[in-house]
Amino acid sequence: MSKRDLKKYLTGINKEQLENQIIELYDKFSDVKVYYDFVFNPNEEKLIREAKFKIANEYFPVKGKKAKMRRSVAQKYIKHFMKLGVDVTMVADIMLFTIETAQSFSSKRYIKYESFFKSIFTAFQQAVNFMIENGILNGFLDRVVEIKEEANRQKWVNSYEFNSFVEKVDDNFL
Repeated sequence: MSKRDLKKYLTGINKEQLENQIIELYDKFSDVKVYYDFVFNPNEEKLIREAKFKIANEYFPVKGKKAKMRRSVAQKYIKHFMKLGVDVTMVADIMLFTIETAQSFSSKRYIKYESFFKSIFTAFQQAVNFMIENGILNGFLDRVVEIKEEANRQKWVNSYEFNSFVEKVDDNFL
Protein backbone atom coordinates (compact mmCIF):
# COMPACT_ATOMS: atom_id res chain seq x y z
CA MET A 1 0.00 0.00 0.00
CA SER A 2 1.35 3.40 -0.93
CA LYS A 3 1.32 6.42 1.34
CA ARG A 4 -1.29 8.00 -0.92
CA ASP A 5 -3.57 4.96 -0.59
CA LEU A 6 -3.10 5.00 3.16
CA LYS A 7 -4.11 8.67 3.37
CA LYS A 8 -7.19 7.96 1.26
CA TYR A 9 -8.12 5.04 3.51
CA LEU A 10 -7.62 7.08 6.71
CA THR A 11 -9.81 9.93 5.48
CA GLY A 12 -12.56 7.36 4.82
CA ILE A 13 -12.78 6.08 8.39
CA ASN A 14 -14.09 7.86 11.45
CA LYS A 15 -12.12 8.92 14.54
CA GLU A 16 -13.24 5.97 16.67
CA GLN A 17 -12.15 3.44 14.03
CA LEU A 18 -8.79 5.18 13.73
CA GLU A 19 -8.30 5.13 17.51
CA ASN A 20 -9.14 1.42 17.62
CA GLN A 21 -6.63 0.67 14.86
CA ILE A 22 -3.86 2.59 16.63
CA ILE A 23 -4.59 0.78 19.90
CA GLU A 24 -4.53 -2.54 18.05
CA LEU A 25 -1.17 -1.63 16.48
CA TYR A 26 0.12 -0.63 19.92
CA ASP A 27 -0.92 -4.01 21.35
CA LYS A 28 0.34 -6.13 18.43
CA PHE A 29 3.68 -4.54 17.50
CA SER A 30 6.38 -3.83 20.04
CA ASP A 31 7.99 -1.23 17.74
CA VAL A 32 4.78 0.82 17.83
CA LYS A 33 4.64 0.51 21.63
CA VAL A 34 8.28 1.61 21.96
CA TYR A 35 7.65 4.55 19.64
CA TYR A 36 4.58 5.79 21.52
CA ASP A 37 6.25 5.22 24.90
CA PHE A 38 9.14 7.40 23.72
CA VAL A 39 6.89 10.07 22.16
CA PHE A 40 4.84 10.51 25.32
CA ASN A 41 7.70 10.10 27.79
CA PRO A 42 10.98 10.93 26.02
CA ASN A 43 13.29 10.18 28.92
CA GLU A 44 16.41 10.33 26.77
CA GLU A 45 18.82 10.49 29.70
CA LYS A 46 17.48 7.20 31.08
CA LEU A 47 17.76 5.52 27.67
CA ILE A 48 21.33 6.75 27.28
CA ARG A 49 22.27 5.59 30.79
CA GLU A 50 20.88 2.11 30.10
CA ALA A 51 22.65 1.92 26.75
CA LYS A 52 25.98 3.00 28.25
CA PHE A 53 25.63 0.39 30.98
CA LYS A 54 24.99 -2.40 28.46
CA ILE A 55 27.81 -1.24 26.18
CA ALA A 56 30.27 -1.03 29.08
CA ASN A 57 29.11 -4.48 30.22
CA GLU A 58 30.29 -5.89 26.87
CA TYR A 59 33.87 -4.94 27.76
CA PHE A 60 33.77 -4.91 31.57
CA PRO A 61 31.15 -7.47 32.63
CA VAL A 62 29.53 -6.87 36.00
CA LYS A 63 29.10 -10.56 36.77
CA GLY A 64 32.69 -11.70 36.31
CA LYS A 65 32.08 -13.30 32.93
CA LYS A 66 34.51 -13.01 30.06
CA ALA A 67 34.24 -9.81 28.01
CA LYS A 68 32.38 -10.34 24.73
CA MET A 69 33.51 -7.07 23.07
CA ARG A 70 30.54 -7.02 20.67
CA ARG A 71 30.29 -3.70 18.86
CA SER A 72 26.95 -4.90 17.49
CA VAL A 73 25.33 -4.17 20.87
CA ALA A 74 26.24 -0.50 20.54
CA GLN A 75 25.22 -0.44 16.88
CA LYS A 76 21.75 -1.71 17.78
CA TYR A 77 21.30 1.06 20.35
CA ILE A 78 22.57 3.71 17.96
CA LYS A 79 20.26 2.55 15.19
CA HIS A 80 17.34 2.37 17.63
CA PHE A 81 18.01 5.90 18.95
CA MET A 82 18.21 7.30 15.42
CA LYS A 83 14.91 5.63 14.56
CA LEU A 84 13.25 7.12 17.64
CA GLY A 85 14.63 10.59 16.91
CA VAL A 86 16.80 10.92 20.00
CA ASP A 87 18.79 14.17 20.10
CA VAL A 88 21.81 13.91 17.76
CA THR A 89 24.23 15.05 20.46
CA MET A 90 23.15 12.12 22.63
CA VAL A 91 23.57 9.70 19.72
CA ALA A 92 27.06 11.11 19.06
CA ASP A 93 27.87 10.74 22.76
CA ILE A 94 26.93 7.04 22.64
CA MET A 95 29.00 6.56 19.49
CA LEU A 96 32.09 8.05 21.11
CA PHE A 97 31.43 6.32 24.43
CA THR A 98 31.54 2.97 22.63
CA ILE A 99 34.96 3.74 21.13
CA GLU A 100 36.31 5.14 24.39
CA THR A 101 35.15 2.04 26.27
CA ALA A 102 36.82 -0.25 23.74
CA GLN A 103 40.03 1.77 24.05
CA SER A 104 39.87 1.58 27.83
CA PHE A 105 39.49 -2.19 27.56
CA SER A 106 42.39 -2.54 25.14
CA SER A 107 44.62 -0.48 27.44
CA LYS A 108 44.13 -3.10 30.14
CA ARG A 109 44.17 -6.26 28.01
CA TYR A 110 46.19 -7.39 25.05
CA ILE A 111 43.99 -7.82 21.98
CA LYS A 112 45.34 -10.00 19.22
CA TYR A 113 42.43 -9.74 16.82
CA GLU A 114 43.03 -7.23 14.04
CA SER A 115 39.29 -7.27 13.39
CA PHE A 116 38.78 -5.51 16.76
CA PHE A 117 40.92 -2.55 15.69
CA LYS A 118 39.33 -2.42 12.25
CA SER A 119 35.85 -2.47 13.78
CA ILE A 120 36.64 0.34 16.20
CA PHE A 121 38.13 2.43 13.39
CA THR A 122 34.96 1.89 11.35
CA ALA A 123 32.91 3.03 14.35
CA PHE A 124 35.16 6.08 14.63
CA GLN A 125 34.64 7.00 10.97
CA GLN A 126 30.88 6.54 11.30
CA ALA A 127 30.77 8.69 14.43
CA VAL A 128 32.79 11.53 12.93
CA ASN A 129 30.80 11.44 9.69
CA PHE A 130 27.55 11.47 11.69
CA MET A 131 28.74 14.53 13.62
CA ILE A 132 29.76 16.30 10.40
CA GLU A 133 26.39 15.56 8.76
CA ASN A 134 24.57 16.96 11.79
CA GLY A 135 26.87 19.95 12.24
CA ILE A 136 27.93 19.03 15.77
CA LEU A 137 31.57 18.00 15.27
CA ASN A 138 33.00 21.10 16.98
CA GLY A 139 31.21 20.17 20.21
CA PHE A 140 32.94 16.78 20.25
CA LEU A 141 36.30 17.70 18.75
CA ASP A 142 38.23 17.20 22.00
CA ARG A 143 36.94 13.65 22.34
CA VAL A 144 37.62 12.85 18.68
CA VAL A 145 41.22 14.02 18.97
CA GLU A 146 41.64 12.17 22.27
CA ILE A 147 40.45 8.92 20.65
CA LYS A 148 43.02 9.38 17.88
CA GLU A 149 45.74 10.12 20.44
CA GLU A 150 44.79 7.08 22.52
CA ALA A 151 45.07 4.85 19.44
CA ASN A 152 48.61 6.25 19.01
CA ARG A 153 49.53 5.81 22.70
CA GLN A 154 48.39 2.20 22.64
CA LYS A 155 50.23 1.66 19.34
CA TRP A 156 47.20 0.22 17.62
CA VAL A 157 48.02 -1.55 14.36
CA ASN A 158 45.82 0.94 12.50
CA SER A 159 46.71 4.12 14.41
CA TYR A 160 47.96 5.65 11.15
CA GLU A 161 44.38 5.34 9.82
CA PHE A 162 43.06 7.32 12.79
CA ASN A 163 45.73 9.98 12.15
CA SER A 164 45.07 10.32 8.43
CA PHE A 165 41.29 10.35 8.91
CA VAL A 166 41.45 13.11 11.52
CA GLU A 167 43.85 15.10 9.33
CA LYS A 168 41.47 14.78 6.38
CA VAL A 169 38.56 15.90 8.54
CA ASP A 170 40.64 18.76 9.91
CA ASP A 171 41.55 19.93 6.40
CA ASN A 172 37.97 19.77 5.13
CA PHE A 173 35.71 20.72 8.03
CA LEU A 174 37.57 22.71 10.62
